[in-house]
Amino acid sequence: MLPLQARAGDWPMTQGDFWDVTGVTLKGGGAMAYANFLASAWKADQEYAKSKGWIKSYMVMSNVHARKGEPDLYLVVVSERLPSGPEAEKRSDEYLAWKKKTNAQLQKESGDRAEVREIQGNLLLQELRFK
Repeated sequence: MLPLQARAGDWPMTQGDFWDVTGVTLKGGGAMAYANFLASAWKADQEYAKSKGWIKSYMVMSNVHARKGEPDLYLVVVSERLPSGPEAEKRSDEYLAWKKKTNAQLQKESGDRAEVREIQGNLLLQELRFK
């Protein structure tokens, strides 16, 4: 968080996009199954969100030189802004209608993926751009 007084006109940076970063550790033998999930369902979800203007971009990054305890993959979703409560609920309803699934079904599917991966954590970063 930038100091309030630092946001004045003389501050050399401006606030930019939000980067939602999820760290994923793959379990033994699960890399192919998880890669197939990312290349199909996860990618389709992100393309839908992008088509709606909810996100700007997305990517999967490999932690090439992972140290002990670090995630193998990072799933990154970039958006211009975060939705308000009512807007987030509206998006959720639209997404569920598009998926033709319930929250319970999506939760079960996420739990099923626990066999091949473990979510290590999530970061919400905001880019600072130079003026």
